[in-house]
Amino acid sequence: MHILSDKIWFPPVEDALEDGLLAIGGDLSTERLLFAYRNGIFPWYEGDVPLWWSPDPRFVLFPNNLVVSKSMQQIIRKQSFEFRINTSFAAVINACKKQPREGQNGTWITREVEAAFTLLHQLGHAHSAEAWIDGELAGGLYGIRMGNVFFGESMFSKVSNASKFAFIEYVQQLKKEGVQLIDCQVYTSHLESLGAEMIPRKEFMDMLRSYEALR
Repeated sequence: MHILSDKIWFPPVEDALEDGLLAIGGDLSTERLLFAYRNGIFPWYEGDVPLWWSPDPRFVLFPNNLVVSKSMQQIIRKQSFEFRINTSFAAVINACKKQPREGQNGTWITREVEAAFTLLHQLGHAHSAEAWIDGELAGGLYGIRMGNVFFGESMFSKVSNASKFAFIEYVQQLKKEGVQLIDCQVYTSHLESLGAEMIPRKEFMDMLRSYEALR
């Protein structure tokens, strides 16, 4: 495992440990974060120091493989939720921060993470997809868009199926915009039910190059 300095760099992803941990330290500057994502690396805190990860295999969704269950099709047809993009990014990331997670005592979304990604949003790199009911934010997700790749970060729901609705609507929108790959980072059964799958890290890195996210 590598320890980072102030210099903006990362070791080759092949140096990652078996669990995907690649490096520790550094900061969450815009330059470092964008460089990390372009190179298949993402931050995930466990304490006060940034940890940088590049797991193998990688959990991804190809937009063409999105699975929409019959129950979700009915919810979409009933227009139970209103879909919005980038109308309340700060509220979305704050709700993700507060969302209880099974098997986790806290959240990796620290104040530093929240501030860093809010700045990325203000600069046009980070985006939120939102489900609303009667003018209230019910669920959503946020992540980073680079080229034809969307790097998903976190989701939340205050109402059943709200995050799933926002995800489905956003994937369909991203597909229309030419996005070829959605990075889900690590396995969850929730996203697997929507069509996400594991692929080798090397294949993931090749795709980043193909879809012009890697520099």
